[in-house]
Amino acid sequence: MARARTKKSAARKKTGKKKAATVKTTSKKTKAAAKKRSSSDRRGQMPTVISRADASARIVSAGKDVHEDILKSRKPKMEFPVRSLSNVKYDAKRGHFEILGKTSLRTLTYNTVKTFAQSMRLMATTKRELLDKNDIAGKREIYYNSKSWGPCRFEQQPESDALLDDMEAMLAVNREQLGYIPEERGGDVAGPLVVIDRNPTSGLQVRIDCARLGSGAWSIPSRVEQLEFECKAKFILVVETASLFQRLVHHLYYEKANCVLVSMSGVPTRACRRFIRRLADDKKLPVLAFTDGDPYGYCNIYRTLKVGSGQAAHINRFFCVPQAHFLGVTPQDIVDYKLEDATHPLEDVDIKRARDALKNDPFIRHHKPWQDALTQMLKMGVRIEQQAFAKHGLNYVLEKYLPEKLKKQKYLP
Repeated sequence: MARARTKKSAARKKTGKKKAATVKTTSKKTKAAAKKRSSSDRRGQMPTVISRADASARIVSAGKDVHEDILKSRKPKMEFPVRSLSNVKYDAKRGHFEILGKTSLRTLTYNTVKTFAQSMRLMATTKRELLDKNDIAGKREIYYNSKSWGPCRFEQQPESDALLDDMEAMLAVNREQLGYIPEERGGDVAGPLVVIDRNPTSGLQVRIDCARLGSGAWSIPSRVEQLEFECKAKFILVVETASLFQRLVHHLYYEKANCVLVSMSGVPTRACRRFIRRLADDKKLPVLAFTDGDPYGYCNIYRTLKVGSGQAAHINRFFCVPQAHFLGVTPQDIVDYKLEDATHPLEDVDIKRARDALKNDPFIRHHKPWQDALTQMLKMGVRIEQQAFAKHGLNYVLEKYLPEKLKKQKYLP
């Protein structure tokens, strides 16, 4: 537990990484596709998941744009959106961050020729080796694959990671649909849910009953678009920490509450968020989030789950869960459940994160209840972990706290 706390503290203290340029093609076909997707989102429909053939066609179209510029003796240019909170708005109707109009222009020059060559080679590899062959690759594999690219090989993996993000934004296709799999685990699931998957080799149907896994849980795969569901649960309970998730599974809490339990283990991965979104949309299930009561749990973990992030605004429509609401732990819970002596002082990084959110975060600024919660936390000067309820007994959280919160149904947006 101490180790987990240390890892989270390190995450809270981590400074923002340098933002990689996100390349966006200006072809008419891509603009038309983006307009169509935008219209679909406004009608409240699920985001369109394009086929491998369509993704491949977008790569070909982007390549032709560059080739045409060269043939006409024009310097090839790539326009890409600025990916940060300063270039997003919170769209309450769609339920997620939408990217605004700020863009940067990258022109082929002596200084950018290597990056251009890497971009073109990466798109070609994606088309020929992944999309055309229906194969997959991890980020680390692509980095090593580039060692055969001669002068345009990547010297460090952050270079290839950045260009993957560039390509994702340029094509308006999330990288999972391009065949790239994340390195991190997707999350764990337990409860009254049958997941219907396919054997990747034989194509035969595979049924996974998430209520019949003994003391364990089913791990969400890196790609979830092919999954189908059978579920009679009333809601999805998304839990931040693995230890609390394991306690709820051990005591079969999902039977008592008739819910599907999902462990995020910190900031939820893209696969985890996409899985929750697909299940919630498919079965019309509400989603409740249960995190630690600190600015990191609110402004990083929960906010990312519900509306996405500024850096990924171009794909948030796939990886956010707009129907999510925040169950706890809230600052008011500290008072209501007499947990004052089970808290920890806010660290400088917590105070900064909370103040920045109140000032700059479009989601927080849109919802007064969240402004009130963060202001109350700053006044109290403390944060609290999910495990703090153990002060009243190891199973107090599942015997008292959760039932009362579910009964009152007073959640933060």
